Amino acid sequence: MNDIMKTKPLTKSVTFLQALALVVGMIIGSGIFLKPGIVLNNAGSPWMSILAWGAGGIITLASALSVAEIAAAIPKSGGLYTYLSELYGGVFGYLLGWVQAVISYPASVAALAIAFATYSGYFVPLNSWQQKLLAVGILAFILLMNVIATKFGGIIQTVATVGKLIPVAGIVGVGLFSDLAPGFGGIGASAAGAGFGAAVLGTLWAYDGWISVTNMAGEIKDPAKTLPKVISIGVIFVIAVYVLFNIAVFKALPYDQIVSSRTPGADAAEALFGSGGGAFITAGIIVSVLGALNGYLMTAARVPQAMGERNQIPFSRVLSSIHPKFQTPANALMFQSVLAVIYIFSGTFNTLTDLLVFVLWIFFTMGVFGVFILRSKMPPAKGRYRVPLYPFTPVLGVAGGLYILASTIISDPLRSLIGIGITLAGLPVYVVMVRRNKE
Repeated sequence: MNDIMKTKPLTKSVTFLQALALVVGMIIGSGIFLKPGIVLNNAGSPWMSILAWGAGGIITLASALSVAEIAAAIPKSGGLYTYLSELYGGVFGYLLGWVQAVISYPASVAALAIAFATYSGYFVPLNSWQQKLLAVGILAFILLMNVIATKFGGIIQTVATVGKLIPVAGIVGVGLFSDLAPGFGGIGASAAGAGFGAAVLGTLWAYDGWISVTNMAGEIKDPAKTLPKVISIGVIFVIAVYVLFNIAVFKALPYDQIVSSRTPGADAAEALFGSGGGAFITAGIIVSVLGALNGYLMTAARVPQAMGERNQIPFSRVLSSIHPKFQTPANALMFQSVLAVIYIFSGTFNTLTDLLVFVLWIFFTMGVFGVFILRSKMPPAKGRYRVPLYPFTPVLGVAGGLYILASTIISDPLRSLIGIGITLAGLPVYVVMVRRNKE
């Protein structure tokens, strides 16, 4: 059997705007509304907190610009799974694909579906079982739209991304430029924090998610040019949004309230817009989570589909196949959704995603470092995108990844080791599939 199976290619239906919405929509989740207090508490002062958001954004941008060069040189579906397979060898790509397709992506989809149901409880009280049923219902709707047409998934992503930016724009606009802003003086307060490094670490989690757009490379029009543009523009836009949002929150609320609040975004909205502010932000979070859920399911399916094309996963022919009528990876979408439903009812999604944080950042850091391997194997062709300020930019991105890895293993070594064990548990399947391919 050939290493790469013959399957009908996916149609180039994802537009520039939809790809940009994937980048922005998958970075901006509920964290923007909840994180300001945590980062501020670690930073010790509002201005140091804003600097931390900027520093985290620059590190993220350095990683994004580096991976964008790889995406331009290898414009294939599967994203980081494909890049690691081609730059480091099949086993590294497989191990990432294994944890993404079977655990990480479907567990993240499950967590987002539950988050959607949980925040919906602000408007309609729900018990535990009702939350799970609503989570499955919204997941089924997103699945159906993405099976019928990738274009529908792209439309949902675009609309949800615009929708989630409305409450953010409202807080920024009123908080920075309107006389309605209370201006309590939180912006000038300071206290002893855990440290600038811990604050930057907190922001790096909030910038995560942008790389998933590369999973869709095979369906993006002119991916070699489009991916570097949408990744760069999207990350820069999010940096600006995060910085402006935090400044607005600091102008609207006193220091102590921001640090002690679990929902500083909602508190800022209430200070600016009155009693309806909490509902305004909660609605924004619901839309935000919906967009992230759609983005994760849409991009998640492209990993088992790409693994199926390389015959690296059981039932490869089924998972790699494209629906004859809808021209979408319907089987891979349903595979991810079924796993997500199992995680929803078992309640294991948060545990699984926490266990794999360390491992996923190993692969992510390898991906950023991959630009050095790419240049040795495939020198940049004339006119192809190149990461600016090479080699400083990828070095900064790799340093950020190593910082997260060191912080994670120091804070929770046992969980990190368990994550490595889960990842290596996929090796027997890899050995069997390699042997089968040789035969």
